[in-house]
Amino acid sequence: MHAQVDIAVQATARSGQAPTWDVGTETLLWTDPRAGEVHRYRPGHANATMTLQQRTGGAKPRSRGGLVLHLQEGIALFDAHGEQRTWLVYWAREGVQAGATMVDRKGRLWATTMREDESGDGWLARVNPDGSAGVIIKDLRAGFGLATSPDDSRFYIADAGTSRIEVLDFDVNAGLMGNRRTLCEVGGQPSGLAVATDGSLWTAVRDKGELHRYTPSGELAETIPLPAQRPTNLCFGGQDLHDLYITTAREDLPSPTSTDGTVLTLRTTTEGLRAFAFTG
Repeated sequence: MHAQVDIAVQATARSGQAPTWDVGTETLLWTDPRAGEVHRYRPGHANATMTLQQRTGGAKPRSRGGLVLHLQEGIALFDAHGEQRTWLVYWAREGVQAGATMVDRKGRLWATTMREDESGDGWLARVNPDGSAGVIIKDLRAGFGLATSPDDSRFYIADAGTSRIEVLDFDVNAGLMGNRRTLCEVGGQPSGLAVATDGSLWTAVRDKGELHRYTPSGELAETIPLPAQRPTNLCFGGQDLHDLYITTAREDLPSPTSTDGTVLTLRTTTEGLRAFAFTG
């Protein structure tokens, strides 16, 4: 029996991305980078939209209120009203766009970049709350997913360009990692990562229209077909963190349907890890 997949937001996103469950407000943040939009969805209510002047890869909550945004040109802070933008890190490069974004338990931001054609030369950067930043990994092709294990001992990267999920040993206190290796070959293009409290990893496979669930050792445990052709990212949400939200895309599809570009949801038996707020 297939899992029941429903439509949470009846959107027509060009390429929905970066779903994040904001625990403080019990809302879902998600973006449409190609449209320059940040969305906030409250289950059972309307989906609010904020339009920006450039591509927006990710939007994460701040502990001080407002949002931290991963824009095409760098990392910026927005106040609680979304009216004032302050650049925290500016790294604009020709042909480079925003990739994945994650906040760790210590309140640091992790962000990837990539070439627009996903040909290589992307990097993973660590952005500290005080605005200091550094490149940690320099050779990502299409790093579309970042996550840590429940005990923070592992750091995961889903690279659609290599069709792999990689794992590194992670020191969350120091914000350092090493011993990079392949956790699993996905057999498709992994896009986004969500980790459950039991250590299992979920990823959207954007070129196959399905979800994969992997064990902590990298074994494929479950495949769930989706009613959308191009899933792009996912996160756990809801009051008990048992709801999986999946963003999708409709741009560049030869024959998009009414479900392409929506935000999907399905109920899981596993509880997801909660997302953290940026402390800068």
